[in-house]
Amino acid sequence: MSKNFKSFILLGIIILTLGIIAACGSDENDESEDAGSEDVGKAIEYTLTGIEPGAGITSLAGDALEDYPNLDGYTLNESSTAAMLTSLEDAINNEEPIVITGWTPHFKFAKYDLKFLEDPKGSFGEAENINTITRLGLEEDMPEAYTVLDRFYWEVEDMESVMLMTQEEDMSFEDAASKWIEDNQDRVSEWTEGVEEVDGVEIELVSTPWDTERSSTAVVSEVLTSIGYTVKDTPVDPVVMFQAVAENDADASVAPWLPETHGSFYEKYEEDVVDLGPNLEGAKLGLVVPTYMEIDSIEDLKAKE
Repeated sequence: MSKNFKSFILLGIIILTLGIIAACGSDENDESEDAGSEDVGKAIEYTLTGIEPGAGITSLAGDALEDYPNLDGYTLNESSTAAMLTSLEDAINNEEPIVITGWTPHFKFAKYDLKFLEDPKGSFGEAENINTITRLGLEEDMPEAYTVLDRFYWEVEDMESVMLMTQEEDMSFEDAASKWIEDNQDRVSEWTEGVEEVDGVEIELVSTPWDTERSSTAVVSEVLTSIGYTVKDTPVDPVVMFQAVAENDADASVAPWLPETHGSFYEKYEEDVVDLGPNLEGAKLGLVVPTYMEIDSIEDLKAKE
């Protein structure tokens, strides 16, 4: 066998081997691409993982199912915030696809690498505010509390720092609120400056059971307690929150998300409450996925075949 012929055979073997490797790599890339986009719907069984049925984001997610033709055949799994977070953690631990109804501020964005899916049809609205509302007559009945509630304002990072303390340091919301207040005395003094102390006056705050609202309500409760109020904090469904304040069954809330999330409830009761405006700006909600998923828009989800 000639030297040239041996070289020719060797070259052929090399070319064949490279072709096989390239083919295998192509299959892996195709599978990865499919896992990132084409097969997401199938992988999540055409189900969006949601939270409580009474939440505003649940209603907006229902609107998205109608607004996007590519979501035809999808269902929204209404459960609870806790169940959604458990499902999210399980999916991330196994690097599996999942699409949740999500919002910020929330500790999950600090704990995990997440992203909002683009919402070109605007089903979830623009960035929102979290407002403070009170019952009619609170300013006359409890002027000190009214002043603190009217002045209360903080940033997304402030709220998330309280939430993170409850998660990473296993603190109660009350303890986390006290720690935040201790670290932010200058901010708190702006809310209480010139406010006279009271002697055990009872006040009831209502909020939704979200960690965002548990954080803000805990902070406000601690501040009101520091000037002598006896504070009752009652977590309820969003519609009950508005109803309770409107019907004088509760005194105030720092939990309404406006204008979208709780917009329908606000419109129903706005004549019977006092809106003190935003206590936090820049809140956002929509469909959220882990960043390892190769989709960027709601429109990237494929319709059920």
